[in-house]
Amino acid sequence: MRKKIYLDQASTSFPKASSVADAVYRYLSGFSVNVNRGCYTEAYSVEEQVYETREQLCRLFHFPNCRNVIFTGNVTSSLNILLKGLLKPGDHVLVSAMEHNAVMRPLTQLQKTGVLFDRIPCRQDGSLCLEEAESLIRPNTRALVCLHASNVCGTVMPARELGLLCQKHKIAFILDTAQTAGILPIDMEEMHIDALAFTGHKGLRGPQGIGGFLVRDTLARQIEPLLSGGTGSISHTEEIPDFLPDRFEPGTPNLPGILGLHAALTDLENSSMEEMFRHEMALTDYFLKGLRNLDPESEYIRIVGKQDCIDRCAVVSIQTLQMDMAQAAYELDDRYGIMTRVGLHCAPNAHKTLGTYPAGTIRFSFGPGNTQEELDAALHALAEITGLNG
Repeated sequence: MRKKIYLDQASTSFPKASSVADAVYRYLSGFSVNVNRGCYTEAYSVEEQVYETREQLCRLFHFPNCRNVIFTGNVTSSLNILLKGLLKPGDHVLVSAMEHNAVMRPLTQLQKTGVLFDRIPCRQDGSLCLEEAESLIRPNTRALVCLHASNVCGTVMPARELGLLCQKHKIAFILDTAQTAGILPIDMEEMHIDALAFTGHKGLRGPQGIGGFLVRDTLARQIEPLLSGGTGSISHTEEIPDFLPDRFEPGTPNLPGILGLHAALTDLENSSMEEMFRHEMALTDYFLKGLRNLDPESEYIRIVGKQDCIDRCAVVSIQTLQMDMAQAAYELDDRYGIMTRVGLHCAPNAHKTLGTYPAGTIRFSFGPGNTQEELDAALHALAEITGLNG
């Protein structure tokens, strides 16, 4: 059987550490008990691991209070809770022009209720026009919401500078770390982040279906819970708890996911995040140079976004100029076993900014387990498919 080459790490990481599957299996095959409900040893043991996972996330993101770590299903759920719980009719929000639909669809919903938003312009390489951000702040601006890095082209946003701007104008700074958690250093204190939304299955290399957010008390007090129900705490009242994390964690949590994430974070703590990032960026640089060598005049392949490795993650988008991109992506998989993602990547305005709307791009994204040999195979396949070899 032909070996498959996985170059879709921006969608979900592969492979996961073996300890992740082991942790999920141990929980499900052993005492898969609930937390905050049972008064017995097994329940306390699981509850301790959940608490440890909150502590791990605090260490990773340099955040002081583990009770303010809230578990959800994914980064999209986290952003919905933060945005829909915070914003009221008449409020104004700033976003970047590169946002994912995890931000833009909730805001488009809220726009129908009277919430307003403006996009901070970005250049055609995806970089933010920081100098234009301050002029867009209004007296009713409540928050600035921004992804940390583009899922389309990998461009990294100036999070620290945006945090300082928000601090200056006393507005909330909400950061979407879907593409950077576990990949880039993130310091909530230094970057002045009020709420950080994360997902477990990408750079953190945990299972799908687990994510969450870390939120400062000052912002948490302003957010109305999107969901409510049983928490196992203060069960004598039908009122929503006013303390964290219970206020935002009703119902049975995804315990297999949390314990899998615990194992993934343990593996990450025992690894060098800096070394893994250097490896990913070396692959990115190698792939970009390989594309330019294949087609110096960009007649067949257009590199989208940044042309170098400054302020970016290991995500490279291209357009095949002489053939349909969906067909090219299909042939990469069908003929060569190379897995990519093609289309608009749930970020239509990012593609408008990059000049690739409505056709979209073919996206290649790399992780710690990818190799130069795999990239050579991808470059060779692209040359054959696009006719550059002929």
